[in-house]
Amino acid sequence: MSVSDHKCTACKAVLKFNPAKQKWICEYCGTQYSLEDLEQNKKERNVSNSAKSVVNGHYKEYHCPDCGAEIVMDENTAATACVYCGNTAIISDRLNGEFAPKNIIPFKKTREQAIEAFSNYKKGKWFMPSEFVRKENIEKTSGVYIPFYLYDMDVFEQINVNAIKETRWSDSDFYYTKKDYYKVYRAGNMSFNKIPTDASKKFPDDIMDSIEPFDYNGLEEFNSSYMSGFLAEKYDIEMNELENRAKKRAIETAKDTLYKDIIGYDEKNIRSAVDEVDIKETSYVLLPVWMLNVKYNGKIYTLAMNGQTGKFIGNVPISWKKVAKIWTIIFAIITAIMLLFSLF
Repeated sequence: MSVSDHKCTACKAVLKFNPAKQKWICEYCGTQYSLEDLEQNKKERNVSNSAKSVVNGHYKEYHCPDCGAEIVMDENTAATACVYCGNTAIISDRLNGEFAPKNIIPFKKTREQAIEAFSNYKKGKWFMPSEFVRKENIEKTSGVYIPFYLYDMDVFEQINVNAIKETRWSDSDFYYTKKDYYKVYRAGNMSFNKIPTDASKKFPDDIMDSIEPFDYNGLEEFNSSYMSGFLAEKYDIEMNELENRAKKRAIETAKDTLYKDIIGYDEKNIRSAVDEVDIKETSYVLLPVWMLNVKYNGKIYTLAMNGQTGKFIGNVPISWKKVAKIWTIIFAIITAIMLLFSLF
């Protein structure tokens, strides 16, 4: 297993990708590098490191090239940070061959912007547990490249709809309602490009779906240099296993488009549908996400921000202790007011 990173040619410190400047910047001496600079440096040096498998085969060890510490990670981790010195190491053999992504969207939003978004999320949420607003928890925000598959497909969709038109009128004696029943048909061919499905079992599908869309004009040819300073995962779900999920998303969108085209009726419902899907192309990519996981009452809750667009999503529980406390205060205030009125 090879471990690689980029080091400043001036002071030998590890370089990290800066989303704001879209360059690699040395945090110690301030030297900035472009992707072309890093590629040239890579040709001039070869950083490698031996590694061994842990006995159970599900975890790997590597030696940090900077401080020498042994770090254990699971078999799907493609980039990790040393817990001792903080430097990011890219496990390059997990990004080669069949595991090599075709494209990557580099981070555009900085860690500071992510922390600000997580901090602002608490505003107006009186019943949010205190664990979600503690500074030490928010500081654990991590930038992660999540593996996704993108599907291009053509869909033929046909729907048969029962529809009703109502006419109402009245005279001096009665109110009348007339219902006319119709059978409506719609069909069409639609093309969908880059339907995303996350390819890691570690991350909740509903969270990953909610931070969409990504701007795929920002896709770059994959280069591991973009991963410097961030964590990353390789896929642990095969592409064909997620085809049906991508097809379902395309079919539902096509069906909804045709359904909305049926107008002028008071009621309508789909009686039957015919679907035909042809997958044209698939690709494996890495997409940027800022993530914060908080443990509360034995359960992990995830807050996430799209690392490109800044779209934010978070599912947090209600602290019933806070609910009881606030209602106790409200009850005490109301009781005090009533006592004052009774006295005067």
